[in-house]
Parts: sequence; C-alpha cells; structure tokens
Amino acid sequence: MKIEIYAVALVATLAAPALSIAQGVEYKVVATNKTSTLQKEMTEAAEAGYRFIDVMGGETAFGGKEVVTLMQKTSSGPARFAYKLLATSKTSTMQKELQEAGEAGFEYVGQTVFESLFGGKEVTVILERDKDARGGAKYDYKLIATSKTSTLQKELAELGSAGYQALGMTVAETAMGGAELVVITRRVVK
Repeated sequence: MKIEIYAVALVATLAAPALSIAQGVEYKVVATNKTSTLQKEMTEAAEAGYRFIDVMGGETAFGGKEVVTLMQKTSSGPARFAYKLLATSKTSTMQKELQEAGEAGFEYVGQTVFESLFGGKEVTVILERDKDARGGAKYDYKLIATSKTSTLQKELAELGSAGYQALGMTVAETAMGGAELVVITRRVVK
C-alpha cells in the first residue's frame, strides 16, 4: 500500500512540470531610455495579455542607460492588467502621483532608478491595476525620502504602527534631496 501511494505521489510530482511546460510562457522585454516610451510599450504589451514581472534601471551593453522591464504571458486570454508608470526626480511629485494612482486602484509592483536622456536620474515606479476587479481595493501610499538611515528607521517605525507596509527601496540622487533613500509604503483603505 505504501509503495502505491509513493508511486502516485511520484507520478503527480513528475507530471506537474510537464503540464506547465505544455501551457507555455511567452516573455517580452521592454527596454528604453525614455519613460514615456516605456509607458507606451508596457501598455501595448498589457493589451496583448502580458503581465509585469520585474524592472531594473542601469547601463546595458548596447542600449546605454536604460530601464528594462520583463513581462510574461501564460495564456491567450483577454488583456487583464493596466499599467501606470511614475518617474520623477522630485520626491514630492512622486508622493502626489502615487496617491492619485492609489485612489484609482493601482497597486505598486516595482521600483528602480535610472538615468534618462532628458530627465536625469529618476525614481521610477510601476503600478498595476486588475481591470477585472470591479470595485477593488484602494490604496494609501506614503513615500519616505531621506539621506539618513536613522531618519528612515524612525519614519518606517511610525508608518508601520499606522498599518503601512514597505514595498520597495532604492537609493537615488534626486533633484531636491541629493543622494536619498526612497522607500514606498502602502496600506489598503478599502
């Protein structure tokens, strides 16, 4: 009896990867040195059924200073997600834009820093909204920008006690604050 159970478990374990391989996964790499182009290309990819996976800013061998986004599609179903890209060198602007996006139901999915051709070094945040989620959650975002780790610790403790969760952190050289730690936090309000 034990041998039969182990045999069934082994067959199920071996069959699971075969099922995921049969379904297939398609990938799309979006790379650009202009944030407006990134927003446009991510929107086009999302309309084709792709979903955001990760983002990284930096210097690539042939593209120069770029932001590179990885997206994937696992089915041929209808387009389900919408994306909003926020990019700025002023953290006060980012706070306002994050809050507006949160009220519209956009959820944080990634953040990076990259140097664009025209904007200099920018903090870039990617937000996602599930188009199928009718009356979905709304979010309250708080952005912390500081050059001191002790200040960061204190502000995170205060926000944490108010129910905010840290989502991501970058070190950026912003227009107003110089070299800053930028942390984005969020709590669900609905």
